[in-house]
Amino acid sequence: MAITPLMPVYPRCGVRPVRGEGCYLIGEKGERYLDFAAGIAVNALGHGHPHLTRAIQDQAATLMHVSNLYGSPQGEALAQRIVDNSFADTVFFTNSGVEAIECAIKTARRYHYANGNPQRHKLITFKNAFHGRSLGAISATDQPKMRDGFEPLLPGFTYVKFNDLEAALAAIDEETAGFLVETVQGEGGMTAGTPEFIRGLRKACDEHGLLLILDEIQCGYGRTGKMWAYEHYGIIPDILTAAKGIGGGFPLGACLATEEAAKGMVIGTHGSTYGGNPLAMAAGQAILDVMLEPGFLDHVARMGERLRQAFEQLMPNHDHLFEEIRGKGLMLGIKMKEPAVSRDFVAHLRDNHGLLTVAAGENVFRVLPPLVIDDSHIEECIQKLSEGARSYTPPAAA
Repeated sequence: MAITPLMPVYPRCGVRPVRGEGCYLIGEKGERYLDFAAGIAVNALGHGHPHLTRAIQDQAATLMHVSNLYGSPQGEALAQRIVDNSFADTVFFTNSGVEAIECAIKTARRYHYANGNPQRHKLITFKNAFHGRSLGAISATDQPKMRDGFEPLLPGFTYVKFNDLEAALAAIDEETAGFLVETVQGEGGMTAGTPEFIRGLRKACDEHGLLLILDEIQCGYGRTGKMWAYEHYGIIPDILTAAKGIGGGFPLGACLATEEAAKGMVIGTHGSTYGGNPLAMAAGQAILDVMLEPGFLDHVARMGERLRQAFEQLMPNHDHLFEEIRGKGLMLGIKMKEPAVSRDFVAHLRDNHGLLTVAAGENVFRVLPPLVIDDSHIEECIQKLSEGARSYTPPAAA
């Protein structure tokens, strides 16, 4: 057989982790990496966090899965806790971020259907967006690298430039249901929505009876130094998608909504076999136990500012490589000057300096450490990044 047992859809590198310890990954040969990728913003508490580990172990020995045909005291408890710490009135639990996106799209369409306006089914989305890899999610983006070979895609999406409020407003018509937007774009280049843009979308929704759907799968759950990225803007959405850090490494996602926005989501309109199972709910509770401790989010904001300052001090020493810093909190990215080298630089840091980062669009590499890092981890990151910058030769110059 020519094909590998694991379907070859990932460009897997030579790092083969077998163990994690706090902010480090250890490979099968004992090699040690400073993990400032965190499973692409997933391992919010790092690896092997004792409270999360114990919660999963205890729940696995008690009850792992039951059908959603039955009552869910575990799901009700976690949903209430999320409601108490967000804008939302109700939560649907999923296994992943892309499933939360699917739920959000359905919720928005069903809202207008319930209001007697089934023609209002189109969502205005934004260029460079990444919402996942289901057919619905790739239909919501204009990126050929995710769409090519999968046509025909789902209708009902209009694409405009991110942070261009004028273009977004001009795209509204009688079939518009709302906006689907990342509060801070992750894979697309670590670009934060401007206050004028995010607030302008909220105002337009209020004026036109539309729904604002925020994709906070990467930028939510404490990543930017606040529980939710929308809190930086002084607005609230109608629907929000969360995942990644919500389970700290256990498969979990959620679609949050106001009571009004979820008015069409009645019995029989949506479902999930595994979504909200007791094991996932235990993981979600453990994450919130830690994140809601007094001072935790302040720590994230403080570490984010220190890391940004360290980058700002480092960049002038390597101004032939680095152009600008993007992002918020511990969701940062550095744009590189040399064209199309971010992926190569990520590989260089990984293979030669034991620092794990993540490539993004627009020639940016992402720095997404666990939210529990301290000053020593920042110092180690800067040392490795500085050594990596000094030893790096772009492919075109090699």
